[in-house]
Amino acid sequence: MENRQRILETLDSWGVAYRLITHEAVYTIADCLRLEGIDWSVTEVPKNVFLCNRQQTSYYLALLRHDLPFRTAVVSRALGVSRLSFAPEDRLPALLGLEAGAVSPLGLLFDEQKQVTLAMDEGLRAFPYWAMHPCDNTATVVLRRQDLLEGYLRRLGRIPIWIQAEGEMRA
Repeated sequence: MENRQRILETLDSWGVAYRLITHEAVYTIADCLRLEGIDWSVTEVPKNVFLCNRQQTSYYLALLRHDLPFRTAVVSRALGVSRLSFAPEDRLPALLGLEAGAVSPLGLLFDEQKQVTLAMDEGLRAFPYWAMHPCDNTATVVLRRQDLLEGYLRRLGRIPIWIQAEGEMRA
């Protein structure tokens, strides 16, 4: 709850408009899509995937459209990194101030050493609003895509790498 409060206070102090919805804990995107009060025709709840290289020396937070299948090879190729895999969950609190089930780019506030590279799927640009957890899966923040990108991430010094996550698999 403390990290959630810090994120909300940061959004407020930076003038980033958002709507906060509190709810029972949700653990899947399917659960999120059942939340009431969100216009899902214009809002995307990105799939957040925490990845690392084989040596666990480079970490990535990839945001993908929720309806796309996740293919490690496609994301690895798009980022120019060989052999990405899921990062160990025990790195989440240290790097992003959150636990599994509450992963979101809002947690980059806590990555002061900038150890996590942010990658976003081009397909997300089609949605003017995004919904995500403020490091707490009992709440969801809905905000304009541009407010997240310009008002929050840019202030953190985070410019995402835009990737094409939907692609043909080549041998």
